[in-house]
Amino acid sequence: MNTNLICILITIIAYLGVMIAVGIVCSKKNENVGDFYLGGRKLGPLVTAMSAEASDMSSWLLMGLPGVAYLSGASEAGWTAIGLAVGTYLNWLIVAKRLRVYSHRCGNSITIPDFFSNRYRDDKHILMGISALIILIFFIPYTASGFAACGKLFNSLFDINYHTAMIIAAVVIISYTSIGGFLAASTTDLMQSIVMTIALIILVCFGVHTAGGFSVVADNAESLKGYFSLISSHNAETGESSPYSFLSIVSTLAWGLGYFGMPHILLRFMAIEDKQKVKTSRRIASVWVVISMAVAIFIGFIGNALSVNGSISQLNGSSEAETVVIKMAELMSENGILPALLAGLIFAGILACTMSTSDSQLLAASSSMSENIIGGVFRIKLSQKMSMIVARVVLVVIALISVIIAWNPDSSVFEIVSFAWAGFGATFGPVMLTALFWKRSNKWGALAGMVTGGIMVFAWKFGISKLGGAFAIYELLPAFIAASIAIVIVSLVTAPPSKEITEEYEAVAKEIA
Repeated sequence: MNTNLICILITIIAYLGVMIAVGIVCSKKNENVGDFYLGGRKLGPLVTAMSAEASDMSSWLLMGLPGVAYLSGASEAGWTAIGLAVGTYLNWLIVAKRLRVYSHRCGNSITIPDFFSNRYRDDKHILMGISALIILIFFIPYTASGFAACGKLFNSLFDINYHTAMIIAAVVIISYTSIGGFLAASTTDLMQSIVMTIALIILVCFGVHTAGGFSVVADNAESLKGYFSLISSHNAETGESSPYSFLSIVSTLAWGLGYFGMPHILLRFMAIEDKQKVKTSRRIASVWVVISMAVAIFIGFIGNALSVNGSISQLNGSSEAETVVIKMAELMSENGILPALLAGLIFAGILACTMSTSDSQLLAASSSMSENIIGGVFRIKLSQKMSMIVARVVLVVIALISVIIAWNPDSSVFEIVSFAWAGFGATFGPVMLTALFWKRSNKWGALAGMVTGGIMVFAWKFGISKLGGAFAIYELLPAFIAASIAIVIVSLVTAPPSKEITEEYEAVAKEIA
């Protein structure tokens, strides 16, 4: 191993060591299961904002988005970023404060399935069981994709066996999450968002300098047909452009709908200490998301210019294009010890993107099994001490299952992410919005919405979309619409909610106002 790789490895090891140390420190603050899964509702506005967005972005920010921009230009990457930015802002604006108040009033709910069950007084815990199963169905492979991304990164950098690399990354994530719980995950997510930001800044500065300046990057983009346009897409294979249709724009913007149903993001809203600080968190989160995604897209443009001038190799196909940040960091590491250490920070940033999502997903999946299925559905009563033990054991077991799923090194990371995002957005998004904003909604409507959304995601992805044409759109959009319609129809044709439920709804609305 040469000096450059040693410097990179030192930086990454130091970063991973800090993450574990944070887990140990935070473990001392976990007195009960509520602390372990929701941090005792004590998160400040900065931690709430940045942990929510760090857990949201995943490795997509430093790999997926620059890769799309590198290959096809501004259209797909730009509209996706716009959809996510709008979705982020609206989620903070209309959901965050109301969910914080409502979840606390509804039996001090500490998980999303808890909230749904308590909101509709589902004494038989049908909603709780189904929503917990949905979280397990989509989050276990989602977590597996994160482990796989870490394994591929170490494998490509240090030529370490993929399985060994993946297990090392998984052990680190499992360690600080199982030791420190939600508070550790949120604190490390804040730190990881800082690392991501630094990595983005370093990449832009180095890339622009190496390419020959901003004008060179811009001239290269303008020379490629359709590359700089939001209404046409560049084809890297033919060098030609094709229209980016209105239907494609709407389908891409639909990514923003997913936010209303993301458990690991919604949990941050439930955990904020002071509901009056939500506005501060919203501003921080929205600004960071817009800037970080814009910079990530620009990095894709820079990478294309670097390929043209021969600084990095030409990257063909989406899987290769997603390594543009890795190629740029490797190029940086060849310029001496300090650049190699900075390159190590960039690789740590890629790990940060992945780890910040995986730890949150592990906690959400673990809480679904231990709190909602074991404690809620099967009504197994445990002491506080035993509950903490079960919570940690379940988290480790789920992580082990995720490792098994990720064992194939050729498994697709971003296809899984896209499908899981659609799954949560369609099953939980409409239910969450109607639970918070429609007094007439009831548990049967919520149940119909979850089931309809879940079935439609699978049906559209693996069946209807194969018809092509107008049907070849992102499955989240039609599934979200179908679930919303199901909630409205079933709620209206079944008995209205009880007086107790409507009075609670009105009390929450009054408190928010």
